[in-house]
Amino acid sequence: MYKAGQKEMDFLQILNDGDPEDKKHIIRLLRHFDHKGHMCIVFEALSADLREVLKKFGRNVGLNLKAIRSYAQQMFLALSHMKRCNILHADLKPDNILVSERRSLLKFCDLGTAAFADDAEVTPYLVSRFYRAPEVILGMPFDYAIDMWSIGCTLFELYTGRILFAGADNNQMLRAIQECRGKLPIRMLKKSSLADRHFDFDGNFFSQERDKITGKTLMKPMNFNKLAPGKDLRSRLAGNANGLSPAELKEHASFVDLLDKCLQLDPARRVSPNDALRHGFVAHGGAGLQPKDDKKPKVVPAMTMAPNVSMRGR
Repeated sequence: MYKAGQKEMDFLQILNDGDPEDKKHIIRLLRHFDHKGHMCIVFEALSADLREVLKKFGRNVGLNLKAIRSYAQQMFLALSHMKRCNILHADLKPDNILVSERRSLLKFCDLGTAAFADDAEVTPYLVSRFYRAPEVILGMPFDYAIDMWSIGCTLFELYTGRILFAGADNNQMLRAIQECRGKLPIRMLKKSSLADRHFDFDGNFFSQERDKITGKTLMKPMNFNKLAPGKDLRSRLAGNANGLSPAELKEHASFVDLLDKCLQLDPARRVSPNDALRHGFVAHGGAGLQPKDDKKPKVVPAMTMAPNVSMRGR
């Protein structure tokens, strides 16, 4: 754990050094010290994570598009900076994104599983399951696109109050993903070292389900060439468009288009951070405008020994 703490600190130092003006939305590392053989890392204090914000202000209904736009822009700025530094976060989710007291400033935190893009270990369990990209599950070589997938899942959740892909294991994650996004391309399966755990030679998916009577695992073939009504991404977001004005409906449609680009099955076709920043939903809405006193929060170390806050022991 000590070694893991040192690794996280090294990544944060690289990211902080590359952002001397503190504009790239990565948590600031203040100092570290040893305590009874444990490395303790002290960060700037921020108020809450996005999971808490969603529970308090958008439980089951989500946040408004104005908030989503501002958060999205800040996330893409952070992703762009991480890509420039050749670093993958590899565990982005609402719990690992902190906000300021006034909830207008956002920063990535918890780089415990971060890696250099050209040195990341291929494992099907990287990234928290609900935010795990299909190429990770399939054992494909991966890059920065895995973080963009996680952000797409996070933005959907912030807007709707619902988790987009809630599979109980990797097999059921692939089922949930394909029910929403369609059949995984054969070209991806051919590049995958673990495709045979979930697909046959012809690329047909088999859902692994436990028989309620015998307890045995059953292999149920499934066809995703045509999506079931109400399962696709646009249908899942349609409820949030109810009651919107014509201008708001246009913004809603633009957001859906952005999510579609973030959640492309093929990582090579997934939107890049810089292209996401240029997307109409982000670029044309005045995103990222924060109150003057919230641009640079006071750097006050928090001494709480709890997950996802400002001080952790390794």
